[in-house]
Amino acid sequence: MKAIRVHQFGGPEQLKLENISDVHPGPGQVVVKIHAIGVNPFDTYIRSGAYAIKPQLPYTPGADAAGVIASVGSDVKGVNVGQRVYVAGTVSGAYAEQALCQQAQVHPLAKNLAFQQGAGVGVPYATAYRALFHKAEVKPGESVLVHGASGGTGIAAVQLARARGAVVIGTAGTDEGRKLVLKEGAHYALDHHAADLPEQLAKLTEGKGVDVIVEMLANKNLGKDLTLLAKLGRVVVVGSRGSVDLNPREAMVRDAKILGMTILNAPPEEIAGIHSALVAGLENGTLRPVIGQELPLMEAAHAHEEVMKPSGAHGKIVLIP
Repeated sequence: MKAIRVHQFGGPEQLKLENISDVHPGPGQVVVKIHAIGVNPFDTYIRSGAYAIKPQLPYTPGADAAGVIASVGSDVKGVNVGQRVYVAGTVSGAYAEQALCQQAQVHPLAKNLAFQQGAGVGVPYATAYRALFHKAEVKPGESVLVHGASGGTGIAAVQLARARGAVVIGTAGTDEGRKLVLKEGAHYALDHHAADLPEQLAKLTEGKGVDVIVEMLANKNLGKDLTLLAKLGRVVVVGSRGSVDLNPREAMVRDAKILGMTILNAPPEEIAGIHSALVAGLENGTLRPVIGQELPLMEAAHAHEEVMKPSGAHGKIVLIP
């Protein structure tokens, strides 16, 4: 089969399309024939060697995909060959024509969703769900600022927070991005480059500040985020590309919380619960992954460049084998 391989850590040019051996399921495992692959910023951090967890070289990148079950291990029950699934984590890597997965890493893909949409579920929606409900414990009626709302995780957070009954404010850096944020359920969409962003948020929250901020770029925004919070407000850091200066007193005077997280730290039982909720939301139409770009698998390097552009994404980038 064809797969992207990384033989040494470095830039996007390290992503090479190669022919490798097909994968075969062992006990508790399934093989998925991949129809679409989700590209996450997380994939680029691992490829560069900058992430704390480094896979053994060479490796195939990627955690998210969607396709159909091609074969199952002898003791696998509850999934069938030919079943449509989305993949959230793999054994062998997702940037390939096939992926070897543990049974717990595959989940039913609703009939109303395309494979491309299924490839946009795993990391973005699980991250947004854990940030909002397990970390920030968002309550109906609270205000939620999704800072960087036009990308895959941002759109997921907007949809989930709106379904929870929160007042949702999303930010994006372009007119196109802000239109998308509104379309996907935000009550308000603001320009995160605007000099008067604090004043706009104060007006929308009647001067008290926002209750929860889901932060995609903490190295740029976290210091300012603290000044935007209401008393007892919470910032959940789901993305950062460096260090940041902040004034702890801004957190002190608000009794605010700064909560860091990565979906990799979630225990198996928590992950199972998250995906049970996501499957239900996908089936009833509450959750609707948005695809921004589709690229062939051979253009994985270009996809890694696109997903890290400072202008921000407009939906999910997917690769097609």
